Amino acid sequence: MVDYTEGSGKQYHTGVGSGDVGRYVILPGDPKRCAKIAEYFDNPVLVADSREFVTYTGTIDGVKVSVTSTGIGGPSAAIAIDELAKCGADTFVRVGTCGGMQEEVKGGDLVIATGAVRMEGTSREFAPIEYPAVPDIHVTNALMNAADRLGITNHVGVVQCKDSFFGQHEPEIMPVSYELENKWQAWLRMGCLASEMESAALFIAGSFLRVRVGSCFLVVANQERAKKGLTNAQVHDTELAIKTAVEAIRELIKKDSGK
Repeated sequence: MVDYTEGSGKQYHTGVGSGDVGRYVILPGDPKRCAKIAEYFDNPVLVADSREFVTYTGTIDGVKVSVTSTGIGGPSAAIAIDELAKCGADTFVRVGTCGGMQEEVKGGDLVIATGAVRMEGTSREFAPIEYPAVPDIHVTNALMNAADRLGITNHVGVVQCKDSFFGQHEPEIMPVSYELENKWQAWLRMGCLASEMESAALFIAGSFLRVRVGSCFLVVANQERAKKGLTNAQVHDTELAIKTAVEAIRELIKKDSGK
């Protein structure tokens, strides 16, 4: 592959290099969340700011950790995990937002993914569609344990990933409405908990790269509850999801160190 960095030693998109990031990396979508997440680190330092990718590195319990934003969607998320893995990271926790799908999944709750519907394009350039998009079980268990310890209402199961935000929310106006609406009903009938945009790509890329990946999300709202005239709280503060991710990393650090 051509070295587009012309020998800089930094990754082309994220701008990080060897030694810039820790083994454990939190992956929000929004670059503006990185500084907020880095406040949970000891001695955080901004190490890169390139395109949609902002990276801070510090420590948690004396162990080097990082946070890198991925932007929106699978393509940039896959780039981020690939370049971070090249720089030594091997454990990733996506922290993001989602829309609830089942009635019991309400705004302000957390969803922890055990698998992702590959209704997006990025993962198809890694693996055939028959290959499942599943997270690492140890990261997932750590997220579940963390949410329970913190007393946060959480739901654990399969999420749906797509490329078009508005295709989810206004499928009836799309030229392929027949496909979007029919598949949405299928996901609902299969018990899919929530819809988001990055986890399928991250899980598949993570499998290929042999790294550990897990995901937890804040439920912003639930369009299915709104359709049925049920109360539909909107919550935009991702603090509880961030706390869950940090607590999960603490657990993983202890287990990985044998303590």
